[in-house]
Amino acid sequence: KPAVGCFSFSVRNRITVKLQHSWSQIFTGETITLRCEIQGGEGKVWKYEWTAPNTNSPPTSSEYRISRVSVSHSGDYRCRGSSDYLLTGWSDAFTLTVSSSKPRATLTAQSSVIPAGGSVTLSCSVEGSAGWKFDWFRRDSVSSKAQLTRGNEANRVISVSQGGLYHCRGGRGDPVYYTEDSSDVTVTETLPSKPTVTLQPSWTQIYSGETVTVRCEIQGGEGAQWTYEWRAAKLNTPPTSNEYRIIRATESDSGGYSCRGRRDYFFSEWSDIITLTVSSSKPRATLTAQSSILPAGGSVTLSCSVEGSAGWKFDWFRRDSVSSKVQLMRGNEANRVISVSQGGLYHCRGGRGDPVYYTEDSSDVTVTETLPSKPTVTLQPSWTQIYSGETVTVRCEIQGGEGAQWTYEWRAAKLNTPPTSNEYRIIRATESDSGGYSCRGRRDYFFSEWSDIITLTVSCKIFIQSI
Repeated sequence: KPAVGCFSFSVRNRITVKLQHSWSQIFTGETITLRCEIQGGEGKVWKYEWTAPNTNSPPTSSEYRISRVSVSHSGDYRCRGSSDYLLTGWSDAFTLTVSSSKPRATLTAQSSVIPAGGSVTLSCSVEGSAGWKFDWFRRDSVSSKAQLTRGNEANRVISVSQGGLYHCRGGRGDPVYYTEDSSDVTVTETLPSKPTVTLQPSWTQIYSGETVTVRCEIQGGEGAQWTYEWRAAKLNTPPTSNEYRIIRATESDSGGYSCRGRRDYFFSEWSDIITLTVSSSKPRATLTAQSSILPAGGSVTLSCSVEGSAGWKFDWFRRDSVSSKVQLMRGNEANRVISVSQGGLYHCRGGRGDPVYYTEDSSDVTVTETLPSKPTVTLQPSWTQIYSGETVTVRCEIQGGEGAQWTYEWRAAKLNTPPTSNEYRIIRATESDSGGYSCRGRRDYFFSEWSDIITLTVSCKIFIQSI
């Protein structure tokens, strides 16, 4: 009777170890599945053997699943199959490399600023590896919590139209293995609101030493907590408030000023530029008088101006004699024109701003007041008809003017150098002294009216010859 024995036959089926996901790099903590594939072995029931660097009990199925892979799982993996009395050869080694460091996603932005009504592109990537899907997160303020805006996105590129603080992460596998979050990327949205730069006071032409406030105003932005940015010629350390106060301006403060507002991740547009000009020379007020003579009982108009600038209020000063002290007669007058009914020496100045900046004083303007008193011209002796060779005194008398220090003016035919006293003495009169005589008195900034004319007639001397 023949002996009975058991035999196994080696078969030449091609056998391969494959990673379920064809990822070239595996990271600590991921879950992976290795699969043993036998070509031409379809229809048979196979048992599998595995050789692996870190397992005491290898599986007998075609799949070798490793949960939370570690560096110790790195190495060569082989498999073979057996079915009844058939046995395959060992597969070629599949080398698994596990990286100890957890990868970090990288987020890049096409631009850090979204134009008004536009969008920017964000890209998320995990260097040196594949198979990732991406989660996108956004915060709309520094203190707010990150919100998931898109999850499990196969596309690594998205378009965003909102400002905020963005980050991303990659995830792959089942259960999902996540990368470290990317660093934050700030995307600032440009709002359609456009600020306006104003000057307070609203003078674009100012002078060295003046104080002016440049203000940034955002229409519709009331109540929001804005931080402000400024563009200006001389802002080494620009303010972050909506006001920029220039105290004692100099020429170096001249130039264009513009601003924009920012809150969290939102920018307004830049304002239009307003140009400030600072002149080095202090301006001088100019005083003009409608007339230098006040008629008796009347008035004259004085006008004060500062050329090439606006916003001034005016102070008016008067002296009623050369030696008297200047008196402020009107102060901080918005009207640059006043009416005066007193004689005197007048000047003015302009002032504007807070603290007040003053111009140089104007030049003095003399306004002479005509007093209602009318002098009288008399002759001593009181003869209006005299003869050549006689002596006569012409006298100017002002009623009620006794005791005052008058200076006198004369109108006469033969006064080449008229006197300034109240008497004019004609010694040895000649026919050329004939004519009308009138006078008026003056003291400081006051004139009397002109007197009526008295007429003096000088005739040739009559010689009487005795017979």
